[in-house]
Amino acid sequence: QVQLVESGGGLVQPGGSLRLSCAASGIIFSTHAMGWYRQVPGKQRELVAAITRVSSTRYAEFVKGRFTISRVNAKNTVYLQMNSLKPEDTAVYYCTKARVGFNFDFWGQGTQVTVSS
Repeated sequence: QVQLVESGGGLVQPGGSLRLSCAASGIIFSTHAMGWYRQVPGKQRELVAAITRVSSTRYAEFVKGRFTISRVNAKNTVYLQMNSLKPEDTAVYYCTKARVGFNFDFWGQGTQVTVSS
């Protein structure tokens, strides 16, 4: 069955960096667009970044210039490099895969990112 396992979350000070990883299994990874969403309590889950099969990327305005999404198909892994982190980036970050295009249909369990001094 499909599994997406996130790692790399934690506590970081404002201005710091984290790199999230998502290891996928149960899918032909190279054929799927992948993405990262985030969610804070009481708010809807929002798209942070997405990457196509051929590594074209798109970003939410609130992370442009600070976050970078990438993938290594040989490792079935997608990454989210987060720099210049702000307290408002605090959220649970979820890895997601697309069924077709950017139609995301499956999410991992999430990893907590907390930005605080």
